[in-house]
Amino acid sequence: MRDYELTIIVNPQVDEENLKATVDKISRWITDKGGNISQFEPQGKRKLAYPIKKFMEGNYLLAKFQSDAKATKEIETNLKMAEDVLRYLLIKVGE
Repeated sequence: MRDYELTIIVNPQVDEENLKATVDKISRWITDKGGNISQFEPQGKRKLAYPIKKFMEGNYLLAKFQSDAKATKEIETNLKMAEDVLRYLLIKVGE
């Protein structure tokens, strides 16, 4: 198991209910693959440095979790297909 940090930028037009549903969905993707989430919290709406899909701001989410390297590939595939996710960055922490 390795430590990972996942930063996600979600469509700014998503309301609070759908944002919570997105957080729950991503949490399930991590835990279903045997991962352990230590922290998953919204960071709020922030202005973007450049437009992404014609949006100038986005809802930021930060997740810290432990998972196997193979499981992260499936998590990334799911994030690429998620409609509300504008961008994401998954990095390995440590080593």
